Amino acid sequence: MKPFPASRLALNLALGLALCGTARAQTPPTRDPAQIQAGTYAVDPGHTQVGWRVSHMGFSNYAGGFSEVSGTLALQPKDPAAAKLSIRIPVASVATTSAKLTDELKGAQWLDAGQYPEMTFVSTKVVPAGKDRATVTGDLTLHGVTKPVTLDVTLVGAGVNPLNKKFTVGFEATGVLKRSEFGVKTYLPLIGDALHLTVAGAFERQD
Repeated sequence: MKPFPASRLALNLALGLALCGTARAQTPPTRDPAQIQAGTYAVDPGHTQVGWRVSHMGFSNYAGGFSEVSGTLALQPKDPAAAKLSIRIPVASVATTSAKLTDELKGAQWLDAGQYPEMTFVSTKVVPAGKDRATVTGDLTLHGVTKPVTLDVTLVGAGVNPLNKKFTVGFEATGVLKRSEFGVKTYLPLIGDALHLTVAGAFERQD
């Protein structure tokens, strides 16, 4: 067996150190709105989640979620009030830890995914509430009913995704709606009327 040349060993070591240095030098996400790139963003469906929780007979706060979210976000960091958000959520994507309950929620007694396949949110007003926060009011359509809902939104971080090299911005949004106002009244008041929403949203800038 031929000995491994010292020069090649040194070269490989240098390359390894360079790669490690590049990984360490990766710029971390920023929470400074001034560093966010203006433009139109699309939802990253693989890393966006819509969670919900509701009181279960007063004994527990039962949680579930939706997935396969799509939509767009228009951002102008110098004019945050001009931001526009449009989100679509397939109702049939609802999921819980109980397969039986998940099927029930998709049915006519609850969300009726067959007749109302999508839940949508379209912003109508954005009010900055500090450097990295805002309240976003919009029209939420659920179960065939459209009503205004306000979300409290916080910037989580923005920067270049080190894996796909796309400029990405992430937000967390929270809000509360009354399901009875959208015609979903099954088991009231045993099952709570207040539906607490949490949105972990990731958006990628479009070229």
